[in-house]
Amino acid sequence: MLKAAGVAAGATAVGIGATGTASAAGTAAYAHPGLLHTRADLDRMAAKVKAVAAPYVAGYAKLTANRHAQSGWTANPQATVYRGSGSPQNYRTLYNDVHAAYQNALRYHVGGDTAHADTAVAILNAWSAKLTSLAGSADRFLAAGLYGYQIANAAELVRDRDDFELERFQKMLTGVFAPLSESFLKDHNNAVVTNYWPNWDLTALACVLATGIFCDDSARVERAVEYFKNGAGLGSVKNAIPVVHDDGLGEWLEAGRDQGHALLGVGLMGTVCEMAWNQGIDLYGYDDSRFFKGAQYVAKWSLGGDVAYTANTRKKGAIGGWSGTETASDAAAVDPTMTRPIWAMIANHYTKRRGLSAPYLTRIAAKAAPEGGGGDYGPNSGGYDQLGFGTLAFTRDKSAGTSGGGGGVPSPSASEAAAASDSSASPSASASASASGSSAVAGSAPSPAGGRSGDLASTGSTDVVAWTAATGVTALAGGLLLLRRRGRTGGGAHSK
Repeated sequence: MLKAAGVAAGATAVGIGATGTASAAGTAAYAHPGLLHTRADLDRMAAKVKAVAAPYVAGYAKLTANRHAQSGWTANPQATVYRGSGSPQNYRTLYNDVHAAYQNALRYHVGGDTAHADTAVAILNAWSAKLTSLAGSADRFLAAGLYGYQIANAAELVRDRDDFELERFQKMLTGVFAPLSESFLKDHNNAVVTNYWPNWDLTALACVLATGIFCDDSARVERAVEYFKNGAGLGSVKNAIPVVHDDGLGEWLEAGRDQGHALLGVGLMGTVCEMAWNQGIDLYGYDDSRFFKGAQYVAKWSLGGDVAYTANTRKKGAIGGWSGTETASDAAAVDPTMTRPIWAMIANHYTKRRGLSAPYLTRIAAKAAPEGGGGDYGPNSGGYDQLGFGTLAFTRDKSAGTSGGGGGVPSPSASEAAAASDSSASPSASASASASGSSAVAGSAPSPAGGRSGDLASTGSTDVVAWTAATGVTALAGGLLLLRRRGRTGGGAHSK
């Protein structure tokens, strides 16, 4: 399963079957730090900022300006964190503290001020001393997945500090966060396996993989990798990207839902691929670089380009309860100013590590730069779904020996290259406005009411306003700029 050649420069390729062999308990020695950032990555950031190199300095300025990245942040840990309707929701406290821990830890490694490391350790120790459960509606699974992978990444940056309670933190990951994510991947909240869109699976995958690496647990890592490749849910790579078109673009299933959730899914799959890569596991290149093709598709679509979409109907409902279907017939509307801090990591992997031509990824990453992090993309949960700061963390020099070929990924056609070279406006700094407009999704299922089926998520339909505000949809004079894929004239027809 390991591919030592995939380990980032400076990271030691230790994992299952490598220098640390798995024990009967499923433990193995993994490279640390080795989630989203390796030691080589952290050293590169520090050196580039010290040298006042672009674009690292601009990325670091985004970090130091964020209110979460200030030393002295005081944690507000809770014994039980609630997310979802019907409960006293307090999950905002968790995600704000998690991002404060991560940003302070990252700032420590880049700038060297130990006050930031002290702050990160204090936050993480406070939560591991108090948190015992995650509760709420089906959204509790989102809380476990999102904040589980994020808090593990924050802790990975200070795990070698003497004052960090490593063993207690590991118990929190394996006793509070990971069990919910593992349960979701196994049973999907007692729902039909296709009830939940890809990003639900991907949050859980990110948590399980991060927990496995952080806790040197090879069994968890193996489960996450196997699910990425062959899982039954919509978050496995072949289900999230069900069609690869002749133009080399891989249709992203959740593009038939809405732009915000599609961006979330791409960011999460990239996160899973990057954490695996840093342990020598190449998911970026799996199945003829299928994720590359899906990311290019979402980048082109999000920039306002025409993309093909194959209508699909998925089953919904609870096992033994209510049931129905929902059909996504076309790619949904987009706002080209909407962004999330997801592109630098993906674009740099494929263009710098792999040396591939990635016109849409390159263009959208440049447009989103410099990427910020939690707190820079709105006050709601959608603005905290990614750790961010990719311009600082993932900008890299081209690796020696890379070329434009390899991996079976086709070069862009002449028309794609021309489209990708078009100039585009910088994204607006505005992060306000509510969403309006029709959806590409038509549902035929009755709404669940009560009992087990009532605990199934509505897959985010009530979050549209908050989501668009959090991801930076810009209000224009005549309303939101929404580009529809359907009904265009002048050569806008699809090739299904």
